[in-house]
Amino acid sequence: AMDGAPPPTSPSGLSAYVAVSQLLGLTLLATTGAWLGRYRGGVAWHSPLQFNAHPLCMVLGMVFLQGDALLVYRVFRHEAKRSTKTLHALLHGLALAIALVGIIAVFESHRAKGIPDMYSLHSWCGMATFVLYLLQWFLGCGFFLFPGASFSLRGWYKPQHIFFGITLFILSITSCLLGITEMLLFKISDSYSHFVPEGILANTLGVLLVAFGLVVAYVLTREEWKRPPLAEELALSMDFKTLTEGESPGG
Repeated sequence: AMDGAPPPTSPSGLSAYVAVSQLLGLTLLATTGAWLGRYRGGVAWHSPLQFNAHPLCMVLGMVFLQGDALLVYRVFRHEAKRSTKTLHALLHGLALAIALVGIIAVFESHRAKGIPDMYSLHSWCGMATFVLYLLQWFLGCGFFLFPGASFSLRGWYKPQHIFFGITLFILSITSCLLGITEMLLFKISDSYSHFVPEGILANTLGVLLVAFGLVVAYVLTREEWKRPPLAEELALSMDFKTLTEGESPGG
């Protein structure tokens, strides 16, 4: 710092938990790739393997990137709030784009193979989660990233945004678990109960998804690990309240 003060540090334990979350996230991506590559023939577009893009995209977008987007405010604790907001929105937007590719892949694959759409519990939960996630992203950008919403309206919506953010992350992992189970029952229903390697690997992926979700949720719910507002942010917040509510900062 310019005044000779020591640089700000992260709270004790935060960095370790974030590192564990990233290790788990990368491991679950590698496990997904290993499952699809070793037992399902890999991934290719406009081919019988197009369906396999679906689980890969959903795990990457709706779980790993969504989880990282939620962690942004814990990891980048001392950067400008505007930059942190932008990164938060961009990661969520990237997650949505990748998930959309996964949804297109499964619909095109079903159409090519003559398989019905949207009849399973997995498809209902997954599509509802994606639509609500898209709505959450639009509302978040409208309230927090772009000017227009008043100070009181932002204050009212912020708890809802936080609650639904964590809820949608949980729903995403739940939908993935349902999808893994459905895929195993379709592909190896006769041998699944015999502890075949594919079943064990897919079950391991499910455990990794749960573990990743638990670690991210733990980081998000530790009160002392929340991002503290910077002094200039508090001043800007009061100025914004004055402009949008017509009150003085001390009102």
